[in-house]
Amino acid sequence: MIIGETPPPSGAFGVDAIAMTMRFGDFLALDNVELKVRPGSFHALLGENGAGKSTLVKCIMGYYHATEGDIIVGGREQAIANPKDAHALGLGMVYQHFTLVPAMTVAENLVLARDIVPAVVDWSKEMKQLEAFLARMPFKVPLSARVSDISAGERQKCEILKQLYLKRRFLILDEPTSVLTPAEADEVLGMLRDMVVKGELTILMITHKFREVMAFADEVTILRRGKLAGAGKVAELTPDAMARTMIGAEELTVQPPRTGEAGQARLELEKIRALDDAGAIAVHDVSLTVRAGEIVGIAGVSGNGQRQLVEVLAGQREAESGEVRVAGDPYHASREEMRRHKMSLLPEEPLKNACVGGMSVADNIAFREFDRAPFASGGWWLNRSAFRNDAMKKIGQYKIKTRTPDTPISALSGGNVQRAVLARELGGDVEVLIAANPCFGLDFAAVAQIHAEIMAARNRGAAVLLVSEDLDELLELSDRLVVMFHGEFVYEARTSEADLTVIGRHMAGH
Repeated sequence: MIIGETPPPSGAFGVDAIAMTMRFGDFLALDNVELKVRPGSFHALLGENGAGKSTLVKCIMGYYHATEGDIIVGGREQAIANPKDAHALGLGMVYQHFTLVPAMTVAENLVLARDIVPAVVDWSKEMKQLEAFLARMPFKVPLSARVSDISAGERQKCEILKQLYLKRRFLILDEPTSVLTPAEADEVLGMLRDMVVKGELTILMITHKFREVMAFADEVTILRRGKLAGAGKVAELTPDAMARTMIGAEELTVQPPRTGEAGQARLELEKIRALDDAGAIAVHDVSLTVRAGEIVGIAGVSGNGQRQLVEVLAGQREAESGEVRVAGDPYHASREEMRRHKMSLLPEEPLKNACVGGMSVADNIAFREFDRAPFASGGWWLNRSAFRNDAMKKIGQYKIKTRTPDTPISALSGGNVQRAVLARELGGDVEVLIAANPCFGLDFAAVAQIHAEIMAARNRGAAVLLVSEDLDELLELSDRLVVMFHGEFVYEARTSEADLTVIGRHMAGH
């Protein structure tokens, strides 16, 4: 069949990927994988980072050409040479990161996304047609608003609406709720689920959130290391069974139970104000106390000042005003102060913010203490064998997968870079720990280990400030939860008494 000779289907259709194999040089990204998405179903695609999920959907969408295998669309085999071919067949994809043009209105983004746009656009006619289209859709968005002025939740709705406007009837969603509050996520997925039930749409969703899989998906396919690890009906599976299929035989670190009582104030922020890179106020006079033996979680949708606040505490950004105190002493994030107060940091994007990529794993692990005994004598004569011995011990203790201690840290996977930073930051006594999205993009085994280490530090009496965009992580680990919106702390509650709906409302600014 020549693609484009028939119009795309008006209702839901299925897609099968048969015996998909994809090689990048010597690397086998997909090994004889099979995926069957039934028409009018909501299908979840699960797997750890590097399991092959993105490669598989990029083969379906024509971004990659599989080394071997076939794609069946609506019961017919198709040769999809590029994304335009996929679009002509009615396949669409909503990406993890927005693809809208921020300076344009919602209406302009929709109209200009069409394959054929008239040289002169009759906007009054287009607006009437768009309003008629929106009347049939479950989502409501402001057509005349500029994309830069609407919330992350509304932008995600626009991305989905754009695909529906372009008559895509098989939608691939890549982590679609990573920028949404829990209430927005449930609203968006619930509306899409309704369209699936009515037979208007088929959905394939890549996600790591089991709650969403259990609530919205009919069937699931699980990949592990480029191979099909399992598939089945969601109603017949549990989150634990799915997690076990994803990780295989690897043992997960067991998180210690929460013990002990919170003690004295250890970390105090008083009216901290900080600017973003463009000079606008990102953090508005925030005050917070974290006590010994407690984890305080900061929740919020990305871009509400959390990053700038962490950078102030890490010494990567100057505060405009306000004061930080550690154990009652003024704190300016100098190395000497960090050492004296036993402060540790698990920053976001550790390879960029906490490591020197070209240096070895052993050297990166030694950064905190390299100029002290036993690593140095006289403050400058370095003992390389002490570096190596300490690294070997910590590589075993923290399960860091590296060929040797001398391997450049940039050659390690994200999870193993974070494990190396963990070994350095939590290897000694810790009295204050600041962790920013410490598990973002990591596999189950690394997440379980990092969560266990954070809880163990808390139980030993550390004051922990945990900043995360993953609400499930905050609910699991925090003793107290604070919501940050537009640079301010707008809500606080003990985690054991927190109401998910109320948290979500404050995250959205209501």
